[in-house]
Amino acid sequence: MVKCGILSLSPPLGVIMPEIIGRGPGVALVALLAWLHASGAWALDRPTAVNPLKSSMWTEMHQRLLQSGNVIFDDKVRITAPQSAENSLNVPVKVDATALPRVRRIVVFADFNPIPKILEFEPIDAKAAISFNFKVQQATPLHAAALDEEGVWHVGGMLLDAAGGGCTQPSVGSAGEDWARQLGKVTARVWSGPDGQRLRLRIMHPMDTGLAAAIPEFYIERLEVTDERGKTLALLHLYEPVAENPILTLDLPGTQSVALSARDNNGNLVSARVSGD
Repeated sequence: MVKCGILSLSPPLGVIMPEIIGRGPGVALVALLAWLHASGAWALDRPTAVNPLKSSMWTEMHQRLLQSGNVIFDDKVRITAPQSAENSLNVPVKVDATALPRVRRIVVFADFNPIPKILEFEPIDAKAAISFNFKVQQATPLHAAALDEEGVWHVGGMLLDAAGGGCTQPSVGSAGEDWARQLGKVTARVWSGPDGQRLRLRIMHPMDTGLAAAIPEFYIERLEVTDERGKTLALLHLYEPVAENPILTLDLPGTQSVALSARDNNGNLVSARVSGD
């Protein structure tokens, strides 16, 4: 690999060159280039070289959230959100990576949030697109990274302006007297489209970040969508910045009904079945 302009070779070049060096400089050069290509030794470390949003946190986000993987900044990964968040507790976002041929996972993160990672989405049999709402602490670059079958992250992003404070405020609903009775209640609908079904769901949950005084973190951490045969259509891992009473929209393959199962970080379980039109 190439790292900060320094070429690191593995296995050592000396292991292979004695066998070909005697055949002439032309043969040796061709063999060296072929070896570099096959081994991936000349792959450029593009993530640290270029960042369209010039985020000062990009290198850390790349290392922590994308495991320092290969990255392409790609317009095929689109984020739709307001340029200025009117409500820092509830910012609507849509991520669409359907222009890519096959997406294994989508990771969405706000670079300057105290808890950057918002969610991970494994489309499996769903489309590589998701809508949701989240909490933002301050103006920040907002990134979505889609992992393809070759292990390359395709990254899109935008700059989000915000008055801030969304991550350090307590949830509104948990202040009510009946919040415990409403906990885990699901409202959902599935309706048909030209090439499948759209699922929109809401789960009543405070989604506390743990950053408000004397209020521990309390959030839904896993959500699975399955068809009537129990096959997983989509899997989500949610994190503290997802908005209170999260609203999620997914595009699914044609099926008559779907089942939802979720778990929060305190072990509370949520389940529901939703019938199509």
